[in-house]
Amino acid sequence: MPNRLPIKDIVSGLVTSMARAVRYWFHYTLVAFAWLGVVPLTACRIYRCLFTGSVSSLLTLPLDMLSTENLASDCFQGCLVVTCTLCGFISLVWLREQILHGGGPDWLEQLGNNNNGNNQNRNGGVAPGAFNNLNLIGGLAGGVGANVGGVNANVAQQPAENVGAEDPVGPAMEAEDVGIEDVDNANNAAAQDDNNWNPIEWDRAAEELTWERLLGLDGSLVFLEHVFWVVSLNTLFILVFAFCPYHVGHFALVGAKMDIMVTATHFEGLLTTLAGYLVIAVFLLLIYSLCSLTRLRKGQRIFGLCYVVVKVKLLVVMEIGAFPLICGWWLDICSLSMFDASLSDRQASFLSSPGTSMFIHWLVGMVYVFYFASFILLTREVLRPGVLWFLRNLNDPEFNPIQEMIHLCVFRHFRRFIASVVIFGSAVLLMLWLPIKVIRMVFPGFLPYRVVVSSEAPVSELSLELLLLQVVLPSLLEAGHSRAMLKKLVEGWSKATAWLLDLRSYLIGDVSLDGEDASNIVDNPEQDMPADPRDNQAGQALPPAQQDLNEGLGAAHQAMLQGGGPTGFQPYKRPSFFVARISALIFLMCVTFFLASTISLVLPVFIGRQLMWLWVGDTKIHELYTAGCGLYICWLCLRVSTVVAGWYLQGWAIIKARLKLWGMLVVKSLVMAGVLLVVIPLLLGLLFDVIIVAPMRVPLDQSPIFFPWQDWALGVLHMKILTAVIMMGPQWWLKRAIERVYNDGMRNLNMRFIMSQICLPVSTCLGLALAVPYVIAYSIVPALGVNFETQTFVVRRIYPFVLTMIMCCAILVFQVRQFRRLYNHIKDDKYLVGQRLVNYIHHATSHDRTPGADTAG
Repeated sequence: MPNRLPIKDIVSGLVTSMARAVRYWFHYTLVAFAWLGVVPLTACRIYRCLFTGSVSSLLTLPLDMLSTENLASDCFQGCLVVTCTLCGFISLVWLREQILHGGGPDWLEQLGNNNNGNNQNRNGGVAPGAFNNLNLIGGLAGGVGANVGGVNANVAQQPAENVGAEDPVGPAMEAEDVGIEDVDNANNAAAQDDNNWNPIEWDRAAEELTWERLLGLDGSLVFLEHVFWVVSLNTLFILVFAFCPYHVGHFALVGAKMDIMVTATHFEGLLTTLAGYLVIAVFLLLIYSLCSLTRLRKGQRIFGLCYVVVKVKLLVVMEIGAFPLICGWWLDICSLSMFDASLSDRQASFLSSPGTSMFIHWLVGMVYVFYFASFILLTREVLRPGVLWFLRNLNDPEFNPIQEMIHLCVFRHFRRFIASVVIFGSAVLLMLWLPIKVIRMVFPGFLPYRVVVSSEAPVSELSLELLLLQVVLPSLLEAGHSRAMLKKLVEGWSKATAWLLDLRSYLIGDVSLDGEDASNIVDNPEQDMPADPRDNQAGQALPPAQQDLNEGLGAAHQAMLQGGGPTGFQPYKRPSFFVARISALIFLMCVTFFLASTISLVLPVFIGRQLMWLWVGDTKIHELYTAGCGLYICWLCLRVSTVVAGWYLQGWAIIKARLKLWGMLVVKSLVMAGVLLVVIPLLLGLLFDVIIVAPMRVPLDQSPIFFPWQDWALGVLHMKILTAVIMMGPQWWLKRAIERVYNDGMRNLNMRFIMSQICLPVSTCLGLALAVPYVIAYSIVPALGVNFETQTFVVRRIYPFVLTMIMCCAILVFQVRQFRRLYNHIKDDKYLVGQRLVNYIHHATSHDRTPGADTAG
């Protein structure tokens, strides 16, 4: 192998690499153009064409596809359309799996059982696999045939001695029997194939289709076929699931003379489509009833299944869309006086931006529902199993809301919806509206909250926003300690209330029932809840149990039939005057919620206002910052009190040892925090200011003004971002040092290591980055005798110039390394085959040359 490559080899290698890069660039550009340009643009313009409502739009659709107007906006809207259709397709597939594995509703299951029963009556026995052949999705077209196949299988399983018996009818009938037997064998074979068909085996074809091959990232052009199918299926989904329901709803609303009312809501398209789905559901029920009257079993199953799909879709919209939206608007209405607002203000806000207003209220409602459900789950961990029987347990592994939507009737879902609205709305009245009224009466000047968008000191407000986001909210939202403290409070209140009302056995359930009178012990959950006449309505028999399924699915099905009742129940002692005690318990619970809400609305804001007054004086600050600071102080007090209470139970010696240990940790932390949380963020924020902010915002004829407080706040944010980037990057000395400090933990802080390996190097680098350009601009440049304008230009632009030079040097070093790697790659490809050198002759001296040296290589 030569020491240096010929120029021709280097040039050819460079040309080959460039050709490969150009080919890859062309292929990936085509992939990006197809998936990010053709697919969303086609979806958007087909969607717009279908909903324009004119025939001319259909005629001009090919020309609209090639139009170059509004490409960016159309692509963005097309991405939203494709995302919606993709989510719809995934939801349909998932719903198919839910129905396939969990079964359909009872009336659809009974339909299959009736078919199997008819086959059994005709056959004189039980058809093998009759119930297993009830495939509500995959076997819609072949379900009946599968059952008939089961009958033929029974016919074919007759005893062998009957086949050769004499037939008094004659040879002609024997020949006819032979023909019938051939037909039966053919039907039996087809039915056997249907019985052996496994829908899961269809997933093997999808195993070969990877994401790289689907999107075209493997270098092949097969993805163009996938693009065609995506465009076609997307168009089909838009036509079936959006276009048809919209126009059905439009005709229904026009016929009912409600179109003007729907138009006034500013959400005509959504409401019209939902109305169309309601009309389609009603028509599907009517068609199902007609099929049942005419005994068209296959039609019953098809239209019944379509009705289930539409019903689940509407129920999901009601539960996830309408319910949080109602909660959000009710929260807003009940808190109007807290912000000195009125309904006319909310109406004006809604008319100015309907979509944004509805989304914000929906988001607030979702947050409220989430925290309400989280509190119920926490309460279940404290109370006796069976106390909250009227609320569904979301932690129950057998709880499946989609299965409930499939199996339960619409009336029961509507009744649950109304009950949920009443419960959540009453909680808002009790914990928000009533405390606000009381606060305005007791503390007249405390409300309303100041919710100004900007204050008189924007620098301080920006710093407060960063402080709130980086310090306060992470501490308040830390799940472990906050949840543990709240659980302790709930447990303490429950025990105190149970002791006061003598309901320890009922509320907590930690009282032994041995020796108690059996008449006072409730060991049946049916005694705790009213009778539910919903099950087994109209005397209908429940479908037979599926013997081939596991117990978990059967238990889930039974739990769904019980209407989401309690999954666990613990017996308890029923004291005298039980109803009065329960009424007193509910009254105490309402009073507790009212007092807790009142304190939460007053105490944090009051503490925060006092702290902000000490900090910024009489400047008006957004109440979000005052409430955040007040909540943080309250959280710190509760946290310290719980820690001290835990130490107090262990004795004074443990308290002294812990105080000594934590005192040393506090001193170490304060010393290191002075560098890590003050010096380094200040240097980093100031460096960012002189490199990015000042050159972009301040002209050359003006002097920039630096705010250390704002630079420090921005530096904290930048330090967190850089730390996350370093931890995700490759291994180097700073990442190894940070990982070691993280692994050591708070109690094993090594102050010397942190100061020498992290604080000193980082502070030195940042200080040099600030000091060296400053010295050059203010010492060396004036010594060269340049004019004042040039000096000002150098002072203002030297920091971006130095950063640009460093980046150029880094890019140059990177390119040199890449060229060296390419050079070695070309040399290895030309002269190295495996581990053997080729085309190499060692030019040795004549006295060292041997006869075999000429043949070497």
